[in-house]
Amino acid sequence: MRPTSLSVLVVAGLAAAAVGWLLLSALYAQMPRLPWLPIIVLGALAVIEATLAQNTAARIQRKPGAGRVDPLAVARFAVLAKASSLAGALFGGFSAGLLAWLALEPTRAARDDVPAATAGVAAALALVGAALWLERSCRVPEKPDHKDGGGPGQQAGRS
Repeated sequence: MRPTSLSVLVVAGLAAAAVGWLLLSALYAQMPRLPWLPIIVLGALAVIEATLAQNTAARIQRKPGAGRVDPLAVARFAVLAKASSLAGALFGGFSAGLLAWLALEPTRAARDDVPAATAGVAAALALVGAALWLERSCRVPEKPDHKDGGGPGQQAGRS
């Protein structure tokens, strides 16, 4: 599995921003106020994934007090991280498109929806950051180079 490409996330976010802008410009008069529940869910996912990233990194690096690494769990965390980063980029782009349109709309209803759109962008960016951190935390550390004559066949403790 390859690491998530930042260019894929940027393109997905820009495409979602265009869709958000077009959708809002066509349907804003019939829409209710922007909901806060998706923003709360994304924020909670960001906190959970950041916690998983910190815990997983400590386990993989075998820090004192950290438990053993469950390889299947780490694989699941990596898949979760890849999916979350793309979902966050899409939601963030969509919210940014909404925010851009709302910022240019002179009505009171549009001004009332700006905080929800701004929070949507912030929560989505937090999710993308936490997901990328979790994905990086799931990487297997590289083995140290055996310089200075310390090959794998030599005894430990020799100088």
